[in-house]
Amino acid sequence: MTVRVRFAPSPTGMFHVGGARSALQNWIYAKQQGGVFVLRVEDTDAARNKPEWTEGILSALDWIGIERGGYEGPYFQSEYAGEHRAAAARLHASGRAYYCDCTREAVQARTGSQYQGYDGFCRDRGLPAGEGRALRFHTPDEGETVVVDLIRGEPTFENKLIEDFVIARGDGSPVFLLANVVDDMTMGITHVIRAEEHLPNTPKQQLLWEALGVKPPIWAHVPVVVNEKRQKLSKRRDKVALEAFRDEGYLAAAMRNYLMLLGWAPSGDREIVEWSVIEQEYRLEDVNPSPAFFDEKKLRAFNGEYIRALPVEEFVEACRPWLTGTGTIAPPPWQPEEFDADAFAAVAPLAQTRIALLSEIVPNVDFLFLAAPLIDEAAWAKAMKEGSAELLDAATAAFEALESWDAETLKSTLEAVGAERGLKLGKAQAPVRVAVTGRTVGLPLFESLEVLGRERTLSRLRAARVRLF
Repeated sequence: MTVRVRFAPSPTGMFHVGGARSALQNWIYAKQQGGVFVLRVEDTDAARNKPEWTEGILSALDWIGIERGGYEGPYFQSEYAGEHRAAAARLHASGRAYYCDCTREAVQARTGSQYQGYDGFCRDRGLPAGEGRALRFHTPDEGETVVVDLIRGEPTFENKLIEDFVIARGDGSPVFLLANVVDDMTMGITHVIRAEEHLPNTPKQQLLWEALGVKPPIWAHVPVVVNEKRQKLSKRRDKVALEAFRDEGYLAAAMRNYLMLLGWAPSGDREIVEWSVIEQEYRLEDVNPSPAFFDEKKLRAFNGEYIRALPVEEFVEACRPWLTGTGTIAPPPWQPEEFDADAFAAVAPLAQTRIALLSEIVPNVDFLFLAAPLIDEAAWAKAMKEGSAELLDAATAAFEALESWDAETLKSTLEAVGAERGLKLGKAQAPVRVAVTGRTVGLPLFESLEVLGRERTLSRLRAARVRLF
């Protein structure tokens, strides 16, 4: 038997990080088993679906390493409406489904509760199909439905507690439960690996598989992803869009690594591991069923480690979208012609050790490409204390006299200027840093001055001195 797994997102919004994790888990399992990964876009919600959301799914999958051409599909659920209706008709013809004209209000009036669920009133009425009549599945009254789950063992559901659920609406259109089952059958899916939130639907879907005469797939329900309050990650409340993390400057490799740790861990006392190790060691049966905490602070730390591990040339290339404003990245505060690739290459090794997100490269190097630095007023107020004007005068004069413009000479020169005023280097360099870069923190100062150059450095020191009058 060839293993066939599927990832079936809906194109109704940004790509959820929980969905990305499920996609990766399916992807790895298919590769491990020599199987097939199927992408199915569940696009039957016409009111909410947009073509750009579908393209967003495809580009997000590309970014995390599930590239177009490496999987089967995408298929679109809307193209299988005929198969869905035919399956509903077969269930009705075999006596496994019946038509029902009960309204919600009528059911509540009979049961005396809005929570009890459907009471089976129309089971034996023999109603034909008609406008406003939903098709309900006739759930067995006795026995149990056992779901064999690679992660959760064998969750067991009493059939008498499963109501006769709707499989087709009053207009004849099948609901998600039936469409999902029929699609999986049509596409030969052997393993369904999906989020825990779908587990309550699984006994109903398994009953549908059996009623349609097909052996159900092997199930695996991975743990729900939660926030710091242990609430399920929500698009309305939490930062969950994979595209947002990508555009903020997270590396795909770091994101892949971190997502795979949500409910699973590699061998040994380690978390940051090569993707090839994850592909080799990952086992569905080793996944912890408990909710998995999506910790953005930890993800950020992961990303910093991945950035620092890049060869400098790759780091430079990775930063390029933020330096040039290409793709979906917002343009930087300088004009394209102001960007100096050689200057950036010179400071790149220094910046690489100081940022955790690629987007942080812009405020670290903007002073190199702007005609004047962007002054942080809080930083200015903090650095420009009594005596700063005289210190800037002295530093400017000392720098003007230098024959060699290199980091070591600049450092020793300012150190001497500060010592004459009873200041250690840290205190002496604060007003110089703000005058030249606009900030109190950033890249090593003297290496920055070396790259910025003599004339631009002196010009900024003089401008800061004028501002202090």
